[in-house]
Amino acid sequence: MQKITPFLWFDNKAEEAANFYAATFPNSKITHVMRYGEGAPLPAGTVLTITVSINGLDFVCLNGGPHYTFSPATSFMAPCDTQAEVDHLWDALSAGGEVMQCGWLTDKFGVTWQITPHALLTMMSDKDSAKVKRVTAAMMQMKKLDLPALTKAFEGRA
Repeated sequence: MQKITPFLWFDNKAEEAANFYAATFPNSKITHVMRYGEGAPLPAGTVLTITVSINGLDFVCLNGGPHYTFSPATSFMAPCDTQAEVDHLWDALSAGGEVMQCGWLTDKFGVTWQITPHALLTMMSDKDSAKVKRVTAAMMQMKKLDLPALTKAFEGRA
């Protein structure tokens, strides 16, 4: 059992969001559903919480009402091995949402994601400050991260 579980508050869109994430991320599935009973704030049978396992990490989605909303101050990093993986997650998660700089986006439910190639994390921790400066400058010009372009910048070929 994981020791910390992200718990996401939705305004009556928890089930839709959980199903969307399960369909978007490989190796993901709905693992548990709890429904409101009689006398609850929402009609009996409506999802109270739904747990989605995304690549082995459980997220609990709650239909809690309109009291709270998400902000980019909390985001989830989705590390990717390939540009194709970046493209898939970016295209799916940004549809109906808002794209931001440096691989960040807010999805149609208001949840903020960082779609980040593993290789970028390695480049950004390189001991050669000139390489890090070049790749940082390239990244700052991007919304969706372009791994081939970042690699060229890192290698000084851009």
